[in-house]
Amino acid sequence: MTETVYKKATQALNFFAQKKGGKINKMKAIKLIYFADRLHLRKYGRPIVGDEYWAMKLGPVSSHTKNVAELSRLTNEASRYARKFLKVVDEKKQTFASLQPTDTDLFSRTDLECMEAVYAAFSDNDQYELALKTHDMPDWKRHKKELDAGKKRVKMDYEDFFSETKQDLGLFGQSPAVLAAAKENFEEVKEVAAFFAK
Repeated sequence: MTETVYKKATQALNFFAQKKGGKINKMKAIKLIYFADRLHLRKYGRPIVGDEYWAMKLGPVSSHTKNVAELSRLTNEASRYARKFLKVVDEKKQTFASLQPTDTDLFSRTDLECMEAVYAAFSDNDQYELALKTHDMPDWKRHKKELDAGKKRVKMDYEDFFSETKQDLGLFGQSPAVLAAAKENFEEVKEVAAFFAK
């Protein structure tokens, strides 16, 4: 996990905890981050946090973000950073609290725009309602057969976040031109990253 990912994961979790009055259910926060990443990718060609996503029974899970929300399985550096902002507040690790204001300097204007839009759209839903909503998304649906066959988790691909579904007529709906431009931007960034990874 890169420094950018764990810091953005921490602050995105903190953002949603702050919006919810200071504490939030872990699964709800993770689903809100998924929706925010999906929205930003479809509008602007990149996710907000940049974490790895896995399709699981209760929907997409961003693996490092989940670890940050649980304050577990983190490097010492990531743990020190996360613990300045977040605290697990029950024994089952289902709820965490914000310890200080969100460091919004880590986010772009469009990051914050998408997180605000997702919170406005889904804040009244509990974690299980949000999980059901993720099951309508084509990027999760394409792995349903494998999950039904017993696989615990299946790696997701950001390219699938561009797939269309009738649910995309709402918050996630983009004009063909915006979606095409976002996908082109995503592909260019991916190519550059692959070049420098050689």
